[in-house]
Amino acid sequence: MQRTKQSARFWLALCIFGLTGQVAWVVENMYFNVFLYQMFHASAASISAMVAASAVSATVTTLLVGALSDKVGRRRIFICAGYILWGLSICAFALLRVDYLSSLFPTLSAAAVGVTLVIILDCVMTFFGSAANDACYNAWLTDSTDHTNRGAAEGINAMMPLMAILVVFGGFMSFDLTQQSSWTAIFLLIGGAVVVIGVLGFFLIRDTAVKTEENGHYFRNIVYGFRLSVVRKNPVLYATLLAFAVFGISIQIFMPYLILYYTETLKMADYVLVMAPAILLASVATAFYGRLYDRVGFARSVIPAMLLLLAGYGVLYVCRATLPVFIGSLLMMTGYLAGMAVFGAMLRDHTPENKAGMFQGLRIVAQVLIPGIIGPAIGAAVLQNAETVVNTDGTTSFIPNAGIFLAAAVAALVVACPLWLVLRLKKQEVSDREN
Repeated sequence: MQRTKQSARFWLALCIFGLTGQVAWVVENMYFNVFLYQMFHASAASISAMVAASAVSATVTTLLVGALSDKVGRRRIFICAGYILWGLSICAFALLRVDYLSSLFPTLSAAAVGVTLVIILDCVMTFFGSAANDACYNAWLTDSTDHTNRGAAEGINAMMPLMAILVVFGGFMSFDLTQQSSWTAIFLLIGGAVVVIGVLGFFLIRDTAVKTEENGHYFRNIVYGFRLSVVRKNPVLYATLLAFAVFGISIQIFMPYLILYYTETLKMADYVLVMAPAILLASVATAFYGRLYDRVGFARSVIPAMLLLLAGYGVLYVCRATLPVFIGSLLMMTGYLAGMAVFGAMLRDHTPENKAGMFQGLRIVAQVLIPGIIGPAIGAAVLQNAETVVNTDGTTSFIPNAGIFLAAAVAALVVACPLWLVLRLKKQEVSDREN
């Protein structure tokens, strides 16, 4: 099978927009939790509520905008304009300061008001980010690749979340995250960078042709992927979405609390120096792992990824010393990213032609909505009776414990059930094709 070659322009656009989008998502998914915790002393329940609200916002946005981009037949305008508005909304977080809120709402708790406003503005930011990245960038990536090169492209795309963590960790090393001035600078820098990339996209991204005549009924397109007739036509796709959702639940049980676990529980003041090598090694491994999918297929590539993930959970649950935590983090991150690459490529391979935008909403249901609601809620339940400390203002903050990794491992084991269904349906699909 001859592999379709991609232009240097395509790979540059994939890397720049994939990385920039993930940097913005890292700030939201990992550091907004720290922002809420440090500036407004948020509880685990508040963090869970923010993640869940953002997940709902991302899903609704992706369903609406993905179908709209299919109807219009263009992705670039949505990607670029969305990135610009996304960046501006990130900059707006610089206005959420305890001193500002205390003066504006003198009779209310600045911490309580801050938590509420962060959740609301997070949903606004997620609307722009999901329209640009989740709906249209991912649809563009599906349109621009085929079954001969999707694993390679998805390997690069899947390594971007941890590359973004590496960039953010490195960039944040000079900031004291207990100080409001640091957060103001962070939001302005990240937001400004996303705006610049959005402008650059008008010159860099090349639209691929989408047959708009097949996508003429916008409101029907929004619910297209939820029709029973469509499910019956694409059983492997929907079984993969189910497995992907359970995989995502496992990740979201611990991910919102991961940095807090390193800093507050393990007291790793130098966690960036410990985590950076693990992130870099996991990202490089994932880039090659995507090519493994192209060569050996889904079945032979997804199982090793799940085993790596489980091994990482086991080490992180048992160990507290720096070296074992590094090893556990490396195994966990490699399994996580490799799984993302394999699931992502499988979903793109089974997305009906010229309907990539419509199906991005389904992907977000599996990747964001279900994991974003269920995962953090499980994590919050695990941490319900966690140890607490009293802050200088009299409020209390929870201390995450290793139980989040045990719960994540149980969820990862549950993935075996929908995976068995995927492999069975895939085998039947190949058999039907040969006959």
